[in-house]
Amino acid sequence: MRAYTVDELYDEDVAKIGECLARKGWSGPVTGMYYVPIPDDLLGPEQREHSESCGPFFLPLEIGDNWVRLEFLVRSRQILRCSCVAYANSRLREDMINGLDNLIKSLDIAV
Repeated sequence: MRAYTVDELYDEDVAKIGECLARKGWSGPVTGMYYVPIPDDLLGPEQREHSESCGPFFLPLEIGDNWVRLEFLVRSRQILRCSCVAYANSRLREDMINGLDNLIKSLDIAV
Protein backbone atom coordinates (compact mmCIF):
# COMPACT_ATOMS: atom_id res chain seq x y z
CA MET A 1 0.00 0.00 0.00
CA ARG A 2 1.32 3.43 -0.86
CA ALA A 3 0.90 5.85 2.01
CA TYR A 4 2.25 8.92 3.79
CA THR A 5 2.96 8.29 7.47
CA VAL A 6 3.75 10.72 10.27
CA ASP A 7 4.94 8.81 13.30
CA GLU A 8 6.51 9.27 16.72
CA LEU A 9 3.61 11.50 17.77
CA TYR A 10 2.51 11.96 21.37
CA ASP A 11 -0.81 10.45 22.45
CA GLU A 12 -2.33 13.89 23.03
CA ASP A 13 -1.29 15.01 19.53
CA VAL A 14 -2.90 11.96 17.92
CA ALA A 15 -6.05 12.71 19.95
CA LYS A 16 -6.04 16.33 18.71
CA ILE A 17 -5.78 15.16 15.12
CA GLY A 18 -8.63 12.68 15.60
CA GLU A 19 -10.85 15.34 17.19
CA CYS A 20 -10.13 17.75 14.35
CA LEU A 21 -10.96 15.14 11.70
CA ALA A 22 -14.17 14.22 13.53
CA ARG A 23 -15.22 17.90 13.69
CA LYS A 24 -14.76 18.07 9.93
CA GLY A 25 -17.22 15.17 9.61
CA TRP A 26 -14.65 12.76 8.17
CA SER A 27 -15.18 9.96 10.73
CA GLY A 28 -15.99 6.50 9.50
CA PRO A 29 -17.72 3.54 11.10
CA VAL A 30 -14.37 2.05 12.21
CA THR A 31 -12.64 3.74 15.15
CA GLY A 32 -9.48 5.47 14.01
CA MET A 33 -10.47 5.57 10.32
CA TYR A 34 -11.35 8.80 8.56
CA TYR A 35 -12.44 9.57 5.01
CA VAL A 36 -10.67 12.59 3.52
CA PRO A 37 -12.81 13.93 0.68
CA ILE A 38 -11.14 14.68 -2.63
CA PRO A 39 -11.94 17.94 -4.45
CA ASP A 40 -13.35 17.25 -7.92
CA ASP A 41 -10.58 19.20 -9.64
CA LEU A 42 -7.98 16.77 -8.21
CA LEU A 43 -9.70 13.60 -9.42
CA GLY A 44 -8.30 11.67 -12.36
CA PRO A 45 -10.19 11.63 -15.68
CA GLU A 46 -11.82 8.23 -15.06
CA GLN A 47 -12.86 9.21 -11.54
CA ARG A 48 -14.48 12.39 -12.86
CA GLU A 49 -16.21 10.27 -15.50
CA HIS A 50 -17.51 7.86 -12.80
CA SER A 51 -18.36 10.59 -10.32
CA GLU A 52 -22.14 10.12 -10.48
CA SER A 53 -22.11 6.33 -10.39
CA CYS A 54 -19.19 5.70 -8.03
CA GLY A 55 -18.55 8.96 -6.14
CA PRO A 56 -17.94 10.57 -3.80
CA PHE A 57 -14.27 9.65 -3.67
CA PHE A 58 -11.95 9.84 -0.67
CA LEU A 59 -8.55 8.92 0.68
CA PRO A 60 -8.49 6.81 3.85
CA LEU A 61 -6.65 8.29 6.82
CA GLU A 62 -5.94 6.08 9.80
CA ILE A 63 -4.67 7.09 13.21
CA GLY A 64 -2.89 4.75 15.61
CA ASP A 65 -1.21 4.98 19.00
CA ASN A 66 1.54 7.34 17.86
CA TRP A 67 1.08 7.73 14.11
CA VAL A 68 -1.15 9.01 11.33
CA ARG A 69 -1.21 7.32 7.91
CA LEU A 70 -2.80 8.72 4.75
CA GLU A 71 -3.29 6.04 2.11
CA PHE A 72 -3.00 7.00 -1.55
CA LEU A 73 -5.57 4.58 -2.94
CA VAL A 74 -8.52 6.68 -4.09
CA ARG A 75 -11.61 4.87 -2.88
CA SER A 76 -15.30 5.23 -3.57
CA ARG A 77 -18.14 5.45 -1.07
CA GLN A 78 -20.47 3.63 -3.47
CA ILE A 79 -18.52 0.69 -4.85
CA LEU A 80 -15.54 -1.43 -3.84
CA ARG A 81 -14.33 -2.61 -7.23
CA CYS A 82 -14.21 -0.46 -10.29
CA SER A 83 -11.47 0.75 -12.61
CA CYS A 84 -11.87 4.23 -11.07
CA VAL A 85 -10.61 2.94 -7.71
CA ALA A 86 -6.92 3.62 -8.33
CA TYR A 87 -3.85 5.21 -6.83
CA ALA A 88 -3.78 8.98 -6.57
CA ASN A 89 -2.11 10.95 -9.31
CA SER A 90 0.96 13.03 -8.40
CA ARG A 91 -1.01 16.28 -8.09
CA LEU A 92 -3.51 14.72 -5.69
CA ARG A 93 -0.75 13.08 -3.62
CA GLU A 94 1.10 16.36 -3.27
CA ASP A 95 -2.06 18.28 -2.35
CA MET A 96 -3.13 15.72 0.26
CA ILE A 97 0.34 15.51 1.83
CA ASN A 98 0.42 19.30 2.09
CA GLY A 99 -3.11 19.26 3.52
CA LEU A 100 -2.18 16.79 6.25
CA ASP A 101 1.03 18.69 7.03
CA ASN A 102 -0.93 21.96 7.27
CA LEU A 103 -3.56 20.36 9.52
CA ILE A 104 -0.83 19.11 11.86
CA LYS A 105 0.84 22.53 11.84
CA SER A 106 -2.48 24.30 12.53
CA LEU A 107 -2.87 22.15 15.66
CA ASP A 108 0.59 23.26 16.90
CA ILE A 109 1.96 19.73 16.74
CA ALA A 110 5.73 19.55 16.40
CA VAL A 111 6.97 16.95 13.93
